[in-house]
Amino acid sequence: MAQSSVEVPYNAYLRVYEPLAAFPEPERSHWSEYAARAAEDRPTEQDEVRQALVDLVPVPPVPVPVHESRDAFVAVVDGVTLVCPWRTRLRSWLALEELRHQFPRPVLDAVLPPVVRVQAEADYEHWRERNPDVRPWIRSSTWHVPVRWFVLFSDDEREFEAGRIEERSDGPDKRRSSPLLRYRTPMVQARRRVARGLKVLRDTMGEGPLIEGLIEVGRWIEDFHPRSLVELDYGGLVHAIDEDSLAEDRSAADVAEGLAALKAEDGARAGQAYERLTERWRGVRELEFAS
Repeated sequence: MAQSSVEVPYNAYLRVYEPLAAFPEPERSHWSEYAARAAEDRPTEQDEVRQALVDLVPVPPVPVPVHESRDAFVAVVDGVTLVCPWRTRLRSWLALEELRHQFPRPVLDAVLPPVVRVQAEADYEHWRERNPDVRPWIRSSTWHVPVRWFVLFSDDEREFEAGRIEERSDGPDKRRSSPLLRYRTPMVQARRRVARGLKVLRDTMGEGPLIEGLIEVGRWIEDFHPRSLVELDYGGLVHAIDEDSLAEDRSAADVAEGLAALKAEDGARAGQAYERLTERWRGVRELEFAS
């Protein structure tokens, strides 16, 4: 598949990869054949985002694809093939719902005319009547990784690869590949960590946004096959953070230390972990509003 060299920032992703056995036929056969393709023939998350941007160019824009994507991310773990369907159409509808709460009405009307939104909402309601149990395999976050996502992972599951110079197959020029920073964990571990994290937070902090967000993530992952894989991928954020900072990023470790400190009633140590975390991400969030 031909791919553009233009990188599209700046999203991080939380993904669930399910084993082929989790899918009913004929979808299972489709994903089995899809996963058998060579990796270079499968599109990347950058290709997905590029297509979404192309759909917003026409007048009026097309905020939701007409047809559902039949693409997915593929992972092979211990000889088991797992897939994470893109479900771009469903995620576009969900993103439209979020936009209503993120922007003032005049701004939203300028970006997406009311007639476009009304039609998209009507299409979604009709689709939900026929697909009441479908949920997205992918969540995204722009300009940061939500703290609650890190609760699902441990530092020893962290994978970092520096960018490197690569030869181009279509010419003599070279290009620098993007760095990679991600975490992967079995579903059973993710669920245990959510439960433990919630207990610590409820015992020490009471109710609050972090608890509410973690409850919501916990409910989401409960819907998937127990032998799934959960992945946190910094995705396009690697283009907003310098490589030295990425190499030193230990956000999951800071969250785990903060929870352990709260459990031990060590407020000073918990505060230090929280300060490291907020300081690390403050600079990234500030880039969102830079001119």
